[in-house]
Amino acid sequence: MAEAEEDCHSDTVRADDDEENESPAGTDLQAQLQMFRAQWMFELAPGVSSSNLENRPCRAPRGSLQKTAADTKGKQEQAKEEKARELFLKAVEEEQNGALYEAIKFYRRAMQLVPDIEFKITYTRSPDGDGVGNSYIEDNDDDSKMADLLSYFQQQLTFQESVLKLCQPELESSQTHISVLPMEVLMYIFRWVVSSDLDLRSLEQLSLVCRGFYICARDPEIWRLACLKVWGRSCIKLVPYTSWREMFLERPRVRFDGVYISKTTYIRQGEQSLDGFYRAWHQVEYYRYIRFFPDGHVMMLTTPEEPQSIVPRLRTRNTRTDAILLGHYRLSQDTDNQTKVFAVITKKKEEKPLDYKYRYFRRVPVQEADQSFHVGLQLCSSGHQRFNKLIWIHHSCHITYKSTGETAVSAFEIDKMYTPLFFARVRSYTAFSERPL
Repeated sequence: MAEAEEDCHSDTVRADDDEENESPAGTDLQAQLQMFRAQWMFELAPGVSSSNLENRPCRAPRGSLQKTAADTKGKQEQAKEEKARELFLKAVEEEQNGALYEAIKFYRRAMQLVPDIEFKITYTRSPDGDGVGNSYIEDNDDDSKMADLLSYFQQQLTFQESVLKLCQPELESSQTHISVLPMEVLMYIFRWVVSSDLDLRSLEQLSLVCRGFYICARDPEIWRLACLKVWGRSCIKLVPYTSWREMFLERPRVRFDGVYISKTTYIRQGEQSLDGFYRAWHQVEYYRYIRFFPDGHVMMLTTPEEPQSIVPRLRTRNTRTDAILLGHYRLSQDTDNQTKVFAVITKKKEEKPLDYKYRYFRRVPVQEADQSFHVGLQLCSSGHQRFNKLIWIHHSCHITYKSTGETAVSAFEIDKMYTPLFFARVRSYTAFSERPL
């Protein structure tokens, strides 16, 4: 009985709702029904396809949908490219910090999103902006821009209690910060970084720490001392260079942080066999090593041993390697603007102990003589490296007899056996500083 009453009540409410909605919604329903009938009759007509019918009434809505889809796709591509850009710049930052493994992972993720992201990035972001990799600035060798950067950093220095503060500690600490040190002490530390070996590469790396270190690394006195040590009195005037740093970087010079190496290979005919059936041929390989020092000394060694075993022995002049030649060199620049290196080297003198076994026998006197080698090389650049190639132009042997004072000169013909020497940088040569600049 209760269920019947509920049904009757629901039917009454539904009837009331239909009566209320009949006036506003009834007309729409009738219009839709008439439109459906018209479309249905049009489809039944011969020669009319359903595709044409769909295209006609839905052309405008489909165009709007396509436009919306294109906008959505464009936003997705833009977000994907921005994410790839962020990953790529993060990889660049990790690579600069030495974390190569992490950099490879970020590079791979960026390339998976956008394969050509490398060519869509301009490395000119401001260091004060937001985002990853904003501190990456493209290295530009333009001297004017570098001078502007130096002046900009100098203007950023802060003065507190009339004391020049090159840098500020990033985190508060109870220990003494390096910025508390006087400028004279900091410059003395920088001279130890350069050292007597003229390790200007380490000075440039130290300038990347902060703005204050950048200013200290551009101190003209450091670069002036380096130029005087390389060229001596011939670099008193700066002309045509604008700074001592520019002179050191642009003027031709030999490099001190490695070795110049050449490899010579030739085929030599051997002796004929006893039965005359065959004759052996030998392939001969040997190396020449030349190491220059900032104080004018030079070492030269000719040996069949490979660089892996010889290069560590040439770190200092006090090497015990046999057959090594020691001497001095000088740089000469001709009127044709070609820089040449001339060296005079002699064999390392060794004191032989006296042999008392035959001290009572009379020996035939041997004429004593001093032997020296004169070497002439032309300094040039090849590829992207500067001053990394030496070409032979002269090689001779001078023998001076002590008894008569006469000198015999034997000049060697410069042929294909004198292959050019190419520079190889050795990190261990500048790993330790023995004396300041």
